[in-house]
Amino acid sequence: MGVDGSIFTEGKVGKVLLKFAIPAIISLLVAELYNMVDTFFVGRYVGPSAIGALTIAFPIQRLLSSIGLLISVGMSTMVARYLGEKNFDGLKKAITSALTLTMVILVVVPLFIYVFLHGILLAMGASELIYPLAKEYISIILIGGFFQCMTFVMCYAMNALGNTKITLYATSLGAILNVIIDAALVIGMGMGVKGAAIATVVSQFLSFTFAYYKFRSIKKSLNLEFKFTFYGDVIKTIATVGFSTFIIEISDAIVAVLLNNLLVETGGDSAIIIVGAITRVSMFMYINIIGISSAMQPIVAYNYGAKNYERVKETIRKTIKAVSISSIVLWSTMMIFAKPLIGSFLKDDIILKQAVFALRIVISVFPIIAIYYISIYVYQSIGEAKVSFLLSIYRQLVLFIPLVILSVNIWGVMGAWITYPIVDIIAAITGVIYVKKVMNEIEEEQIQNLKGLPGTVKI
Repeated sequence: MGVDGSIFTEGKVGKVLLKFAIPAIISLLVAELYNMVDTFFVGRYVGPSAIGALTIAFPIQRLLSSIGLLISVGMSTMVARYLGEKNFDGLKKAITSALTLTMVILVVVPLFIYVFLHGILLAMGASELIYPLAKEYISIILIGGFFQCMTFVMCYAMNALGNTKITLYATSLGAILNVIIDAALVIGMGMGVKGAAIATVVSQFLSFTFAYYKFRSIKKSLNLEFKFTFYGDVIKTIATVGFSTFIIEISDAIVAVLLNNLLVETGGDSAIIIVGAITRVSMFMYINIIGISSAMQPIVAYNYGAKNYERVKETIRKTIKAVSISSIVLWSTMMIFAKPLIGSFLKDDIILKQAVFALRIVISVFPIIAIYYISIYVYQSIGEAKVSFLLSIYRQLVLFIPLVILSVNIWGVMGAWITYPIVDIIAAITGVIYVKKVMNEIEEEQIQNLKGLPGTVKI
């Protein structure tokens, strides 16, 4: 596999973006599919309480995958930029540090969660009925977090070096196996949530095995010798650059915990079940936006490092167009087919009707939020970690949390649903402002570079 970076500089931007977007979307989809597929099988073959249990488990699964994405995105952005600068020593340090960091964190964090699982589940809103099912599921899926995150790191490293197919293959393998094993254990053997959890862990391990087999070519081509070593400055940069992605991912988990606790008091277990179903369906739209936006990262990072500012600007414009069009298509589909989509998870007619109504409110203005996420990833790509971080916490943590607490206290469960479109409108306006600002900064950087003067965008 070559590491000359030609994929980032040659050919039409739209085609290059598509090459990176497809595996990025699929990798994010698979990360969500483990819980989503499990939810589908246990919802139809175990019952609504099992959906509630997996809804409680969702934030923990999201936490583990978010850590993996933090390290992977931070590392891959550095690798792409170093590749553009022809800094192969820094490139190798970034990959080695990412692998070491993943090994340490994905052993320590799951162990901590397991030790304190009882208190964690109660704090996350698990009722007496849901608690034992949630505990059984989480106790098993904690094992798979290590394999899932190691797969992320290896695939993102290969992706940043130009191999856009490996993520597609590795993650697709995991997704397909998870469905097959889920069907065998949940339907065939009647193992319930335990069977769903085992299916997730086994499929994650097999996906990891495949990724590692392919990763050996990277080690050979770069003469990469893995050492269990921490490069402090590299670790800091990985964490700084990738932290925005972590916040984007983990914010949903934080909001899920908050909603579980808020709504269980006003709507009971049925409200938690509705939140779980809505989250699973609407996640497809988030995956599309974040997948395409994150696919832009290595292209922008490489060309920014190579001072090819015209291609940087073109990539951003094409990303905005691609995300906007695809978001409108998905949004229209969700609005029209809300009932059959939600119905794939829920069989209870009363809860299904409430969930469909809630989904349509929650996603009512969804397409406009695309520009907000693009602004985060653009700043992340050019090394503006502080701005990227502030934007990443803005929608969910700064706006949503205080507004949803206020709304639920005033209007009950309905208050939770109407908070979403209000927050989306505010975040979208903010996104437009910041995208315009960064495009102007890049334009100034281009002018300064042509004049042979120091740039204006800080790294």
